[in-house]
Amino acid sequence: MASSLTKDSPGAAHEKTFLGHPIGLATLFMTEMWERFSYYGMRALLVLYLVSGGADAATGSQGGGLGYTAATATAIYSVYVAMVYLMAMPGGWFGDRVWGARKTVTIAAFVIMGGHVALAVPGQIAFFIGLLLVALGSGLLKANISTMVGHLYANQDSARRDSGFTIFYVGINLGAVLAPVGIGMVGELVNWHLGFALAAVGMGLGLAFFLAFGSTLNPQSSVVPNPLTRVERDGIIRKSVFALVAVALFYGAVVAMDMFTIKWALYPITIAGLVIPVAVLLRIKRDKDLTSEDQTKMSAFIWFFVAAAVFWMIYDQGGSTLSLFGSTNSERSIFGWELPNVLFQSLNPFFVVLLAPLFAWAWLALARRKREPSTIVKFSIALVIVGASFFVFCIPLNQTAGTDTKVTMWWLVLIFLMHTVAELCLSPVGLSVTTKMAPQKYASQMMGVWFLAVTAGDCVTGLMGLAGVKLDGVGVVAFEAFAAILAGVAIFMYRKKVEALMGNVR
Repeated sequence: MASSLTKDSPGAAHEKTFLGHPIGLATLFMTEMWERFSYYGMRALLVLYLVSGGADAATGSQGGGLGYTAATATAIYSVYVAMVYLMAMPGGWFGDRVWGARKTVTIAAFVIMGGHVALAVPGQIAFFIGLLLVALGSGLLKANISTMVGHLYANQDSARRDSGFTIFYVGINLGAVLAPVGIGMVGELVNWHLGFALAAVGMGLGLAFFLAFGSTLNPQSSVVPNPLTRVERDGIIRKSVFALVAVALFYGAVVAMDMFTIKWALYPITIAGLVIPVAVLLRIKRDKDLTSEDQTKMSAFIWFFVAAAVFWMIYDQGGSTLSLFGSTNSERSIFGWELPNVLFQSLNPFFVVLLAPLFAWAWLALARRKREPSTIVKFSIALVIVGASFFVFCIPLNQTAGTDTKVTMWWLVLIFLMHTVAELCLSPVGLSVTTKMAPQKYASQMMGVWFLAVTAGDCVTGLMGLAGVKLDGVGVVAFEAFAAILAGVAIFMYRKKVEALMGNVR
């Protein structure tokens, strides 16, 4: 039985339980739920707002957006999502070296609120400033709030930790279910900027809950594991100032020569999103301070990282390629009511809320019988299912290619259901295994490294969009599907090798 939340002393708070888990899980559950409400509500509007111009019948919106082409809008969307997860790496670094996880999450929430407020102001300049702030704040928050979930459990409590992360994942998706209804419909049908303003309100609620019940968290969440020395701090400040000045001078010259277009911003970010994950993994792998056991586990982690990047390349197109297909080629009428296209973005989190408790129960039940699939096998299953979903997508694409034909929306429902089943085999399990395999020196940063897999996957999509690749072309979709299934089969074949590298982690 779940206990009610109280503002007791830390010692008393830790004795209470939430669905059989430490009471601090409830605090983090509610904080993440409202943060995801704000994030997914805004994200559900993003592509539709970018392609909307005047009175836009194609998207079913009220118009008044920025009027970009579908290819450019998809590229901006992909780069934005990649930035959110790219920022998770410095977010984890701030948690490890500067503020500690708890303080970093508090600061991040204020930054996210500021970003949504900027999005609520009409105009391209305010829009892109808002995107930058939301990406920065989300990155600061994501790695550290997941690390705090890990702090609630003893390292050897493997099965309970996996179950706790799955419950935490329900909070993420409960917020995401409500977001397209509470924010998306208002933005799409009434006013884009009012929708963005509601996202700021959602983040404000999450912040209020986090501050009110922070005493339920593990005291370790307030500790800075590896604080910066004064020499390190001064060096970082100098390098940061130099980098900012160099970027400002470069783009100032580009603008002065009247050469600037949106691609001048998107290409460098996209390329960085592919290069940085590789550089970070290599730096950690070569760290001489790590033990041989840590190094071996890092070798295993790279397998999970590559698999996750392939997965997210397909999965995150739910908010871009699939969303645009739904707006133009999907018949969305139910009992005479035309469903707003933004509601499709509720399907995946809705399915997660329904299925995640079943998955959490199933993993525990199988673990008791010593029949639970290993983490690498779960990843393999996820890749095969997400690849198969894009083979399914090829069917309605074939039916509508080059015509104004509209197909039943149930194709999209099926695809999002397949994405959900795949996600539950990979994402909460990936969060959990990362906290278990992370070297102590990189406790919060490793969660940021895990999120860089999303960055890498989305940057591949962004590069294709910037290069003019037709992402809803049957050939492209089939190729992505084949790549995911091939990756799933490959890691299954090498599962014994990966499990050996993982040591005592399961």
